[in-house]
Amino acid sequence: MSATLTLRDAIATLRAAGIEDAPRDARLLLAKAMGVPADRLTLHLQDPLTPDAAHSFATLIATRASRQPMAQILGERLFWGRSFEVTRDTLDPRPETEVLVQQAIAQPFGKMLDLGTGSGCILISCLLAMPMATGLGIDISDAALRVATRNAARHSLTRARFLESDWLRAVTGSYDLIVSNPPYIAAAEMAALAPEVRDWEPKRALTPGGDGLAAYRIIAAGAPARLMARGRILLEIGPTQGAAVSALLQAQGLENITVLADLDGRDRVVCATKPAGAACDL
Repeated sequence: MSATLTLRDAIATLRAAGIEDAPRDARLLLAKAMGVPADRLTLHLQDPLTPDAAHSFATLIATRASRQPMAQILGERLFWGRSFEVTRDTLDPRPETEVLVQQAIAQPFGKMLDLGTGSGCILISCLLAMPMATGLGIDISDAALRVATRNAARHSLTRARFLESDWLRAVTGSYDLIVSNPPYIAAAEMAALAPEVRDWEPKRALTPGGDGLAAYRIIAAGAPARLMARGRILLEIGPTQGAAVSALLQAQGLENITVLADLDGRDRVVCATKPAGAACDL
């Protein structure tokens, strides 16, 4: 059977499974099964599938029909123009998180701390844009830290370190930039998530339970002691959390608090700075 006919059947299978962009996903998976670049697939659609390629494609389509995310199946995701390894131990990097990176690199920084680094995509993207800076990524998941370490090596970045820590518990030193994309989905919101997120991404990285604000309370209480005077803190948020997270940072004496929107116009990042002359724990 030609690749074209096989692709047609695969698209129908994915549509029946509720996959929103079935044609795109099927094409990417067919390219993977055939071992050809995705942008060259059209040139090979009239080729007959080898038995190995047909078996591989059928397996990939069945996996996607189970609603496993494409990034996990393909093993990578593009973020800020670069490819990052993705596994079930990390969040799938999302385009809206690029708002945080854009804001982070809008001003120079020398020493960066990424709380809950996951795949390391935020830390690595920021450091690659700031050649003289160094950074520390922390995560409570050793498996996620191994992915982040591989991603740093993938991009030949030696200025990033990774440390296992429950938020700031094991962190020392001071930083002029602290960033985080913490778990922020409220417990009541989990059931409404797409199966790709709810069933396949690490729950601990998605929700802290309760009202979704637990991580922000911990970060707001501990981050100022690690922030240099005039240092910045940038936190990704859910679209309804801007006021609550801003209030948590303000209560800790941070200033210049602003909320940035993503490209869809939804609140996405809360920014704040530490006042000049404020002390930092060394």
